[in-house]
Amino acid sequence: MPVDLYYMPLSAPCRSVMMAASALGVELNLKFLDLFKGEHMKPDFLKLTPQHCVPTIVDKDLVMCESRAIICYLADQYGKDDSLYPKDPKKRAIVNHRLNFDATCLYQKFLDYYVPILYRGSDGDPDQCKRFEDAFSKLDKYLEGQTWAAGDHITIADFPLIATVSSAEIFGFDITRYPNVSRWLANAKKSIPKYEELNHAGCLEYKKIKDAKIILHF
Repeated sequence: MPVDLYYMPLSAPCRSVMMAASALGVELNLKFLDLFKGEHMKPDFLKLTPQHCVPTIVDKDLVMCESRAIICYLADQYGKDDSLYPKDPKKRAIVNHRLNFDATCLYQKFLDYYVPILYRGSDGDPDQCKRFEDAFSKLDKYLEGQTWAAGDHITIADFPLIATVSSAEIFGFDITRYPNVSRWLANAKKSIPKYEELNHAGCLEYKKIKDAKIILHF
C-alpha cells in the first residue's frame, strides 16, 4: 500500500521527502494541503498531528511529521539495502550529521533570512544574509573532495540539502560563489531521476510566492 503524504510542493521539506521516497521506491499517495488557506488547521488533520504541519505521512498505523525523521523512517522501513542510509555506525553518523546540519544550520538560516522577505514584506536583513552565507561556506567545506554530502555516493542526507540549496538558487542566491556546492547541485540535477518533477517544479512554485511580493498571513 502507498504511504500517504500530506504536502505542499513549494515546501523544501516536502520536496526532500518526495525525492527520498522516489529513490527508495516508496509509492506515495499525495494529499495536497494549502497552508495559505488554513487547510492544515481543519479538524481531520489536527487529529493526525498536533503540529499540524507538512510534510506528514501516514503509513498504516504510523503517523509522523518532521521531514528528516520521515526520510530516516522510510529508508529503514523500505530501503532494499543500506546504501542510502548506511547501517555502519560511523557512516550513518556522517549522514545523520548532514541531516541535522541542514535542519539546524543551513535550512534554519534560509528561513531566518527569507521568511521576513516572503511573508512580512521585508527587504532582507543583511546580518541574517551573512549568517546564511556562512552556512553555505560550511556546506561548501563539507563537500570538498566529495561527490555527495556524506561521501562518494548519494544518501538520504543529500535530499534535504538539495531542497534547501535549490530553493535559495531559485530565489537568486548566487551559489556559484561556492564551487563545491555548485558542482554537487549540478550533479544532483543530472543524477536524480525525475528531479524536475519532484524538486524543480516546487522551486518554481516557491519563486512565484517571492515574486508576487504579497504579504501572506497563515
